[in-house]
Amino acid sequence: MEEFKKIKGVQRKEAVGMNDLMRLFIRYNNLSASLNTQRVFDAWDAVSGIKDQTIGRFYKDGTLFISVSSSMLRTHLDMQKDAMVKAINDHLAQDSLFDSEYAPVGFVKKLVLK
Repeated sequence: MEEFKKIKGVQRKEAVGMNDLMRLFIRYNNLSASLNTQRVFDAWDAVSGIKDQTIGRFYKDGTLFISVSSSMLRTHLDMQKDAMVKAINDHLAQDSLFDSEYAPVGFVKKLVLK
């Protein structure tokens, strides 16, 4: 607990909620970027519904690159890119562990299907 006393904004006698405590722990240990990337991938799985057909994922600078197993599926999803990006970001906004303020990995700006 000594490490948490060093974190700005936390006083010893303050009660801190579990969500806030987890966020502080993640920030203190510099885990925000990798955790946010994983949360983006989880949001893709939840929103797209094609977790089993997704064969590759990569996320960099706001662009989510997805490889799918079928060209027909890719064509179908390509027509829904804007709606998918919005749905992914809505899903991330509801995620209490997604830290868009602090981490260099933020919301999805662009979706590229391969």
